[in-house]
Amino acid sequence: MAEPVYRRVVIKLSGEYFAGPHSFGMDQPTIDRIAGDLIAARQLGVEVAVVVGGGNMVRGVEVSSRGVSRPTGDTMGMLATVMNCLALEAAIERRGAPARALSAFVMPQVCELYTRGATHKYLAEGRIVLLGGGTGNPFFTTDTTAVLRAAEIGAHAVLKATNVDGVYTADPKKDPSAKRFDRLTHSQAIEGGYKVMDATAFALARETSLPIIVFSIAEPGSIGAILRGTGHGTIVAG
Repeated sequence: MAEPVYRRVVIKLSGEYFAGPHSFGMDQPTIDRIAGDLIAARQLGVEVAVVVGGGNMVRGVEVSSRGVSRPTGDTMGMLATVMNCLALEAAIERRGAPARALSAFVMPQVCELYTRGATHKYLAEGRIVLLGGGTGNPFFTTDTTAVLRAAEIGAHAVLKATNVDGVYTADPKKDPSAKRFDRLTHSQAIEGGYKVMDATAFALARETSLPIIVFSIAEPGSIGAILRGTGHGTIVAG
């Protein structure tokens, strides 16, 4: 089996994906499959931290469009990410693997506060670390959170698990003529305005020299394939 290309990664999971075939909420079989993929990635010898979105329950931008202030809406969305982390933590531990959810918010009755030191400790112990609560600040997406946390903990790459197998010139589900990129620079991704990740996340990755690999989570084992360098995705780097 090929050695992993990266030894420490932050994996960004879409909250919407947690809903599975439904339009809202948590689909347990989907969460269980993701848990299995994360455990398999850890068994390759890779230190795995995970940032999860909250769009399966609350999207701050949508809530604020209905009259709630944007900071309040974003806070609601960040709390939804904590719930997703707790669900994923439980699914991983049911399979006999150690995990630890950390939150950007102080909530001691729920889970531990995120710090770099705690993250390093749990990664060294072999735990899969689940990072909830976004950055703890409104106006920042969980894409940006993933890059920020990766830079903070010295990760070697950000793996953006999404519903398409890379970055395209347009939405391939709406435009059959959309072309897929094998590789882009951070600057090209920003200038192209590709919607797979927000510009702030790409800009921070450029500043911190972090590669981002965009790939589809739909295929079982896709995380491990990306880590071994055999997966299908777009590399945004350099």
